[in-house]
Amino acid sequence: AKQIRPLVDQDLTVVFYDLTTVRIHGEGEVDDDIRAYGMNKETGGIARQFVLGVVQTAEGLPLMHTVHPGNVAETRTLQAMLATVLQRFPIERVILVADRGLLSLENIGALTSLAEQGGRTLEFILAVPARRYSDLVETFRNMVFDGGGLAEDRFAGHRLIVAHDPLRATEQGDRRRARIAELDAMAEKMVGKLDAQDAGKTARGRRASDRGAYSRFTRAVAEAELTRFLKADLNADRFSWSVNEDAIAEAELFDGKLALVTNAPDLSPAEAVARYKGLADIERGFRVLKSDIEIAPVHHRLPDRIRAHAMICFLALVLYRVMRMRLKAKGHSASPRTALDLLERIQRHTTSIGERTLDGLSTITPEQLELFDTLNLPKPA
Repeated sequence: AKQIRPLVDQDLTVVFYDLTTVRIHGEGEVDDDIRAYGMNKETGGIARQFVLGVVQTAEGLPLMHTVHPGNVAETRTLQAMLATVLQRFPIERVILVADRGLLSLENIGALTSLAEQGGRTLEFILAVPARRYSDLVETFRNMVFDGGGLAEDRFAGHRLIVAHDPLRATEQGDRRRARIAELDAMAEKMVGKLDAQDAGKTARGRRASDRGAYSRFTRAVAEAELTRFLKADLNADRFSWSVNEDAIAEAELFDGKLALVTNAPDLSPAEAVARYKGLADIERGFRVLKSDIEIAPVHHRLPDRIRAHAMICFLALVLYRVMRMRLKAKGHSASPRTALDLLERIQRHTTSIGERTLDGLSTITPEQLELFDTLNLPKPA
């Protein structure tokens, strides 16, 4: 803690916050149980779990963690987390970077008021699902991007910063049009079969019908999530459909674009985008928790034991990130996982020969000695 504290006190302005779910075993119930059924991010299905929140600095250093019941709404955890951060850490300005699942334009006002009560300024960088806002269609249509693929406008009373990736836009557009073409071809095939039946030509298998064609087509379009672009004409006597080119063109306006809303006046568009992309580092930390540290599955049932388990795993993540910072500061190419794999080969042996007992370490290699020096650790004796 003494080594980490100066890193926090110097310049803590940007705070990243995100949540993940942790699977947990057990079917019984206990008092104040934090095990609850909810949508698990790892499996994509319903599972008994608890929710772990992590706050970290822009440099990737975990500051604190929170434990919540497994069915908690993500947005409900944000206000309590922010209040704790403002109380515990000596900071005057907070730039909160959050994903669209945690922060919305609707709850920004409450969070800003919370920060102002302590005489602080709360600034935010929020990713918005631009496709959901029809007001942004004209804005995106008229945007002019600079050489770095960045543009700025106004939205909902805040700065709107948009980053455009032409290659990703092309990939998304081509993928969408390919799926539309597949469904269009399927519909053409069904029409051909219906026309052949009307002409008296029989084919093997069940007899086709317009109602069956409508059912198959609409189900396939819904499964492909393309109902905006392909419409079956349910009022026509015979099976028919149409492709909405205007909707396709509108969707292509948003392809390859990251839309951010911020109230930070002094951040350039490039800095705001870089800050937001730093949020992905928390996701990498969650992967470390679930792979290298093996936080899940959890077999405890008492709330205090579950919180203790989360605390131990969080401290392991802090050590992992301190290792990463030291390796990076010295320009060492090894990752913490590689360094640990190399260092765990050091063994202590105890050998008995008659009445004599010999104790010692295995030979330490130059690569291992270099790691001890890089991590500011003494060589084991």
